[in-house]
Amino acid sequence: MTDETPHAGPWRLGLLLLGNAALAMGPLLVRMADTGPVAAGFWRLTLALPVILLLGWRERGKGSFGHTGISFAVAAGVFFAMDIASWHIGIERTRLGNAALFGNSGSVILVMWSLIAARRAPYRAELGAIAAAVIGSALLMGGSLEIGRENFVGDLFSLLAGILYACYILLLRHLRGRVGSWALLSVSVTAGIPVLFAIAYGLGEQIVPTDWTPLLMLSVLSQIVGQGVLIWALFWFRPLVIGLALLTQPAIAAFTGWVAFGETLSAGDVVGMVLMATALVLARIAGPRAGPARP
Repeated sequence: MTDETPHAGPWRLGLLLLGNAALAMGPLLVRMADTGPVAAGFWRLTLALPVILLLGWRERGKGSFGHTGISFAVAAGVFFAMDIASWHIGIERTRLGNAALFGNSGSVILVMWSLIAARRAPYRAELGAIAAAVIGSALLMGGSLEIGRENFVGDLFSLLAGILYACYILLLRHLRGRVGSWALLSVSVTAGIPVLFAIAYGLGEQIVPTDWTPLLMLSVLSQIVGQGVLIWALFWFRPLVIGLALLTQPAIAAFTGWVAFGETLSAGDVVGMVLMATALVLARIAGPRAGPARP
Protein backbone atom coordinates (compact mmCIF):
# COMPACT_ATOMS: atom_id res chain seq x y z
CA MET A 1 0.00 0.00 0.00
CA THR A 2 2.97 2.33 0.40
CA ASP A 3 4.09 1.95 -3.25
CA GLU A 4 2.11 2.98 -6.26
CA THR A 5 1.15 -0.13 -8.19
CA PRO A 6 1.78 -0.47 -11.96
CA HIS A 7 -1.98 -0.61 -12.51
CA ALA A 8 -2.65 2.84 -10.99
CA GLY A 9 -3.30 4.37 -14.40
CA PRO A 10 -4.70 7.77 -15.42
CA TRP A 11 -8.34 6.81 -14.81
CA ARG A 12 -7.58 5.87 -11.20
CA LEU A 13 -5.76 9.17 -10.69
CA GLY A 14 -8.75 10.92 -12.23
CA LEU A 15 -11.06 9.12 -9.80
CA LEU A 16 -8.83 10.17 -6.90
CA LEU A 17 -9.04 13.81 -8.02
CA LEU A 18 -12.81 13.47 -8.46
CA GLY A 19 -13.11 12.14 -4.89
CA ASN A 20 -11.16 15.12 -3.56
CA ALA A 21 -13.36 17.47 -5.59
CA ALA A 22 -16.42 15.85 -3.98
CA LEU A 23 -14.93 16.45 -0.53
CA ALA A 24 -14.10 20.05 -1.44
CA MET A 25 -17.80 20.78 -2.00
CA GLY A 26 -18.55 19.96 1.64
CA PRO A 27 -17.92 23.47 3.07
CA LEU A 28 -20.17 25.08 0.45
CA LEU A 29 -22.99 22.60 1.14
CA VAL A 30 -22.71 23.20 4.91
CA ARG A 31 -23.19 26.91 4.24
CA MET A 32 -26.16 26.20 1.94
CA ALA A 33 -27.99 23.97 4.45
CA ASP A 34 -30.85 25.70 6.29
CA THR A 35 -30.10 23.81 9.50
CA GLY A 36 -27.42 24.73 12.00
CA PRO A 37 -23.85 23.72 11.05
CA VAL A 38 -23.63 20.90 13.62
CA ALA A 39 -27.09 19.67 12.65
CA ALA A 40 -25.82 19.52 9.05
CA GLY A 41 -23.08 17.20 10.32
CA PHE A 42 -25.68 15.07 12.08
CA TRP A 43 -27.62 14.60 8.85
CA ARG A 44 -24.43 14.08 6.88
CA LEU A 45 -23.73 10.94 8.92
CA THR A 46 -27.33 9.83 9.46
CA LEU A 47 -28.29 9.90 5.79
CA ALA A 48 -25.11 8.03 4.81
CA LEU A 49 -25.41 5.40 7.57
CA PRO A 50 -27.59 2.86 5.65
CA VAL A 51 -25.07 2.73 2.78
CA ILE A 52 -22.12 2.50 5.18
CA LEU A 53 -23.80 -0.30 7.14
CA LEU A 54 -24.46 -2.22 3.91
CA LEU A 55 -20.83 -1.90 2.83
CA GLY A 56 -19.70 -2.87 6.32
CA TRP A 57 -21.97 -5.93 6.29
CA ARG A 58 -20.36 -7.04 3.01
CA GLU A 59 -16.99 -7.02 4.81
CA ARG A 60 -18.15 -9.52 7.44
CA GLY A 61 -15.66 -12.30 8.01
CA LYS A 62 -12.62 -10.05 7.50
CA GLY A 63 -11.84 -9.99 11.20
CA SER A 64 -13.41 -9.12 14.53
CA PHE A 65 -13.18 -6.12 16.80
CA GLY A 66 -13.04 -7.83 20.16
CA HIS A 67 -14.11 -6.03 23.33
CA THR A 68 -11.15 -3.63 23.31
CA GLY A 69 -11.53 -2.99 19.59
CA ILE A 70 -15.17 -1.96 19.96
CA SER A 71 -14.18 0.48 22.71
CA PHE A 72 -11.54 2.06 20.49
CA ALA A 73 -13.95 2.26 17.53
CA VAL A 74 -16.67 3.91 19.65
CA ALA A 75 -14.16 6.36 21.14
CA ALA A 76 -12.95 7.15 17.63
CA GLY A 77 -16.55 7.83 16.61
CA VAL A 78 -16.97 10.32 19.45
CA PHE A 79 -13.82 12.19 18.39
CA PHE A 80 -14.98 12.04 14.76
CA ALA A 81 -18.29 13.64 15.76
CA MET A 82 -16.57 16.41 17.72
CA ASP A 83 -14.25 16.93 14.77
CA ILE A 84 -17.21 17.39 12.39
CA ALA A 85 -18.99 19.69 14.86
CA SER A 86 -15.92 21.90 15.28
CA TRP A 87 -15.17 21.97 11.56
CA HIS A 88 -18.73 22.83 10.55
CA ILE A 89 -18.83 25.67 13.07
CA GLY A 90 -15.53 26.90 11.61
CA ILE A 91 -16.96 26.72 8.08
CA GLU A 92 -19.76 29.08 9.11
CA ARG A 93 -17.35 31.64 10.55
CA THR A 94 -14.27 31.77 8.29
CA ARG A 95 -13.42 31.63 4.59
CA LEU A 96 -14.00 28.28 2.92
CA GLY A 97 -10.37 27.97 1.80
CA ASN A 98 -9.13 28.53 5.35
CA ALA A 99 -11.59 25.98 6.72
CA ALA A 100 -10.45 23.35 4.21
CA LEU A 101 -6.75 23.88 4.99
CA PHE A 102 -7.02 23.99 8.77
CA GLY A 103 -9.49 21.11 8.77
CA ASN A 104 -6.90 18.95 7.00
CA SER A 105 -4.09 19.94 9.38
CA GLY A 106 -4.41 16.60 11.16
CA SER A 107 -1.58 15.15 9.02
CA VAL A 108 0.88 17.75 10.35
CA ILE A 109 -0.38 17.27 13.91
CA LEU A 110 0.19 13.51 13.61
CA VAL A 111 3.78 14.16 12.54
CA MET A 112 4.31 16.32 15.63
CA TRP A 113 2.71 13.66 17.84
CA SER A 114 4.94 10.93 16.38
CA LEU A 115 8.03 12.99 17.28
CA ILE A 116 6.81 13.43 20.87
CA ALA A 117 5.98 9.72 21.19
CA ALA A 118 9.32 8.61 19.70
CA ARG A 119 11.29 11.22 21.69
CA ARG A 120 13.57 12.00 18.78
CA ALA A 121 14.65 15.00 16.71
CA PRO A 122 12.65 15.64 13.53
CA TYR A 123 13.90 14.66 10.08
CA ARG A 124 14.18 17.37 7.46
CA ALA A 125 10.78 16.62 5.90
CA GLU A 126 9.14 16.61 9.33
CA LEU A 127 10.85 19.85 10.35
CA GLY A 128 9.85 21.43 7.04
CA ALA A 129 6.23 20.36 7.50
CA ILE A 130 6.04 21.82 10.99
CA ALA A 131 7.78 25.08 10.06
CA ALA A 132 5.62 25.58 6.95
CA ALA A 133 2.46 24.83 8.93
CA VAL A 134 3.32 27.28 11.72
CA ILE A 135 4.24 30.15 9.37
CA GLY A 136 1.34 29.45 6.99
CA SER A 137 -1.14 29.29 9.87
CA ALA A 138 0.14 32.57 11.28
CA LEU A 139 -0.28 34.30 7.91
CA LEU A 140 -3.80 32.92 7.35
CA MET A 141 -4.95 33.71 10.89
CA GLY A 142 -3.46 37.19 10.60
CA GLY A 143 -5.45 37.74 7.42
CA SER A 144 -8.60 36.51 9.15
CA LEU A 145 -8.02 38.79 12.11
CA GLU A 146 -7.78 41.76 9.73
CA ILE A 147 -11.23 40.85 8.37
CA GLY A 148 -12.75 40.45 11.81
CA ARG A 149 -12.76 38.54 15.06
CA GLU A 150 -15.42 36.15 13.75
CA ASN A 151 -13.15 34.91 10.96
CA PHE A 152 -10.27 34.39 13.39
CA VAL A 153 -12.53 32.35 15.68
CA GLY A 154 -13.58 30.31 12.65
CA ASP A 155 -9.91 29.53 11.93
CA LEU A 156 -9.47 28.34 15.51
CA PHE A 157 -12.51 26.05 15.29
CA SER A 158 -11.18 24.60 12.02
CA LEU A 159 -7.75 24.07 13.59
CA LEU A 160 -9.40 22.36 16.57
CA ALA A 161 -11.13 20.08 14.05
CA GLY A 162 -7.71 19.10 12.67
CA ILE A 163 -6.53 18.21 16.19
CA LEU A 164 -9.66 16.15 16.89
CA TYR A 165 -9.28 14.35 13.55
CA ALA A 166 -5.70 13.45 14.48
CA CYS A 167 -7.04 11.92 17.71
CA TYR A 168 -9.59 9.99 15.63
CA ILE A 169 -6.82 8.56 13.41
CA LEU A 170 -4.65 7.65 16.41
CA LEU A 171 -7.51 5.65 17.92
CA LEU A 172 -8.15 3.85 14.63
CA ARG A 173 -4.50 2.81 14.38
CA HIS A 174 -5.14 0.27 17.13
CA LEU A 175 -7.55 -1.51 14.76
CA ARG A 176 -5.48 -1.28 11.56
CA GLY A 177 -5.76 -4.53 9.61
CA ARG A 178 -8.02 -6.23 12.16
CA VAL A 179 -11.35 -5.39 10.49
CA GLY A 180 -12.52 -4.03 7.14
CA SER A 181 -12.48 -0.27 6.56
CA TRP A 182 -16.26 0.02 6.07
CA ALA A 183 -16.98 -2.16 9.10
CA LEU A 184 -14.81 0.15 11.16
CA LEU A 185 -16.53 3.18 9.70
CA SER A 186 -19.93 1.63 10.48
CA VAL A 187 -19.15 1.52 14.21
CA SER A 188 -17.52 4.96 14.38
CA VAL A 189 -20.31 6.68 12.42
CA THR A 190 -23.03 4.97 14.50
CA ALA A 191 -21.29 6.16 17.67
CA GLY A 192 -20.86 9.69 16.35
CA ILE A 193 -24.46 10.36 15.28
CA PRO A 194 -25.98 10.78 18.79
CA VAL A 195 -23.04 12.97 19.81
CA LEU A 196 -23.69 15.35 16.92
CA PHE A 197 -27.40 15.42 17.70
CA ALA A 198 -26.71 16.24 21.36
CA ILE A 199 -24.33 19.08 20.43
CA ALA A 200 -26.75 20.54 17.86
CA TYR A 201 -29.66 20.32 20.33
CA GLY A 202 -27.57 21.84 23.12
CA LEU A 203 -26.60 24.78 20.88
CA GLY A 204 -30.26 25.38 20.04
CA GLU A 205 -29.72 24.83 16.32
CA GLN A 206 -32.49 24.16 13.84
CA ILE A 207 -32.22 20.42 13.27
CA VAL A 208 -35.00 19.53 10.80
CA PRO A 209 -34.41 21.21 7.42
CA THR A 210 -36.98 22.66 5.06
CA ASP A 211 -34.79 21.90 2.04
CA TRP A 212 -33.15 18.44 2.06
CA THR A 213 -31.14 18.91 -1.15
CA PRO A 214 -27.90 20.40 0.34
CA LEU A 215 -27.88 17.79 3.13
CA LEU A 216 -28.42 14.88 0.73
CA MET A 217 -25.63 16.18 -1.48
CA LEU A 218 -23.37 16.69 1.57
CA SER A 219 -24.00 13.13 2.74
CA VAL A 220 -23.41 11.55 -0.67
CA LEU A 221 -20.41 13.65 -1.72
CA SER A 222 -18.57 13.94 1.61
CA GLN A 223 -19.40 10.74 3.46
CA ILE A 224 -19.92 8.15 0.70
CA VAL A 225 -18.16 9.25 -2.50
CA GLY A 226 -15.27 11.21 -0.94
CA GLN A 227 -14.58 8.82 1.92
CA GLY A 228 -15.09 5.78 -0.29
CA VAL A 229 -12.60 7.01 -2.89
CA LEU A 230 -10.00 7.80 -0.22
CA ILE A 231 -10.31 4.34 1.34
CA TRP A 232 -9.95 2.82 -2.13
CA ALA A 233 -7.01 5.11 -3.02
CA LEU A 234 -4.94 3.95 -0.03
CA PHE A 235 -4.45 0.64 -1.86
CA TRP A 236 -3.43 2.10 -5.21
CA PHE A 237 -1.38 5.22 -4.44
CA ARG A 238 1.59 6.25 -2.35
CA PRO A 239 0.86 8.74 0.46
CA LEU A 240 2.67 11.48 -1.50
CA VAL A 241 0.25 11.12 -4.43
CA ILE A 242 -2.74 11.19 -2.07
CA GLY A 243 -1.27 14.24 -0.35
CA LEU A 244 -0.81 16.10 -3.63
CA ALA A 245 -4.36 15.25 -4.70
CA LEU A 246 -5.52 16.52 -1.31
CA LEU A 247 -4.32 20.00 -2.27
CA THR A 248 -7.16 20.32 -4.78
CA GLN A 249 -9.58 20.58 -1.84
CA PRO A 250 -8.55 24.00 -0.44
CA ALA A 251 -8.13 25.34 -3.97
CA ILE A 252 -11.68 24.32 -4.94
CA ALA A 253 -13.05 25.48 -1.58
CA ALA A 254 -11.40 28.89 -1.97
CA PHE A 255 -12.76 29.18 -5.52
CA THR A 256 -16.31 28.28 -4.46
CA GLY A 257 -16.05 30.73 -1.56
CA TRP A 258 -15.07 33.48 -4.00
CA VAL A 259 -17.86 32.64 -6.49
CA ALA A 260 -20.66 32.04 -3.98
CA PHE A 261 -19.79 34.50 -1.20
CA GLY A 262 -17.27 36.96 -2.65
CA GLU A 263 -14.48 35.74 -0.35
CA THR A 264 -11.17 37.20 -1.54
CA LEU A 265 -7.56 36.38 -0.70
CA SER A 266 -4.74 38.85 -0.12
CA ALA A 267 -1.13 38.19 -1.16
CA GLY A 268 -0.37 37.15 2.44
CA ASP A 269 -3.29 34.72 2.38
CA VAL A 270 -2.00 33.13 -0.83
CA VAL A 271 1.48 32.72 0.66
CA GLY A 272 -0.06 31.24 3.81
CA MET A 273 -2.11 28.78 1.75
CA VAL A 274 0.95 27.73 -0.25
CA LEU A 275 2.91 27.14 2.97
CA MET A 276 0.06 25.17 4.55
CA ALA A 277 -0.28 23.12 1.35
CA THR A 278 3.47 22.45 1.42
CA ALA A 279 3.17 21.36 5.03
CA LEU A 280 0.42 18.85 4.14
CA VAL A 281 2.51 17.32 1.35
CA LEU A 282 5.64 17.13 3.54
CA ALA A 283 3.55 15.54 6.28
CA ARG A 284 2.45 12.86 3.80
CA ILE A 285 6.08 12.16 2.94
CA ALA A 286 7.22 12.13 6.57
CA GLY A 287 4.25 10.20 7.94
CA PRO A 288 2.97 7.66 5.41
CA ARG A 289 0.78 6.04 8.02
CA ALA A 290 -0.96 9.25 9.03
CA GLY A 291 -4.23 8.02 7.58
CA PRO A 292 -6.54 9.44 4.93
CA ALA A 293 -7.59 13.02 4.56
CA ARG A 294 -10.63 14.14 6.47
CA PRO A 295 -13.88 12.74 5.10
